[in-house]
Formats: sequence, C-alpha cells, structure tokens
Amino acid sequence: MGKFIYERDVKVDLEDRVVLHVQRVIETKLRRGEPFAFTWKDDASVGHGRTTVWVHRNASLVYKYYGSRPPGLNPQWLEALMFTANSPNGLYIVPEPASTSAKTASADAVV
Repeated sequence: MGKFIYERDVKVDLEDRVVLHVQRVIETKLRRGEPFAFTWKDDASVGHGRTTVWVHRNASLVYKYYGSRPPGLNPQWLEALMFTANSPNGLYIVPEPASTSAKTASADAVV
C-alpha cells in the first residue's frame, strides 16, 4: 500500500501500482505546464466522500511506496489515466485494463 500526499495535509492510501501510474501521469502533465484537478474517492474512515486537489507546478507532492521494488507500468492504463487528466473533470483513477503486450514497461518509462 502506497500513499499520495498533497501539500503535507491531504493524504490518500493507494496501492503502490496505482501510485506509480498516477505519478507518471502527474509528472507528464506538469512537465508540459498543464495544471489539472485530481479527484479520488475517500475511504470510509474519512466519510466515503471525494477529495479533489488542484495539481500545479508549485504544489508540494509526495509519492510514498511501501514495496521494495517498483511495479511494472501498464501503457494502456497510463493512456486511460492521461485521457481522464486531459478531460474537463481532471485526473481520476479508472480500473486497470488488461495489458495487450506480453511485458509491461519498466517503471522508468515516460508517458
């Protein structure tokens, strides 16, 4: 289980694999100078609602991984997440599609 932390106060627990894919999408958007909204569903412990943050180049972002090895990247999932990030509603987590390639890309791949 990993963690995404925004501005030191807003935190969400996500699987390491989700965190890695979200990180790659965020890095790509910010590298292009494209701020956007990121929304996720809150856990029952914080009320079953939703949280949305505005991701921009000056935001303090932390990606915490608990696994010792980086998970592989699924190019189809990166594409699906990037599609949401480019929409008016901004980035939100969609289910991971089955990878059509025999191997997933390395964790160092860029979107």
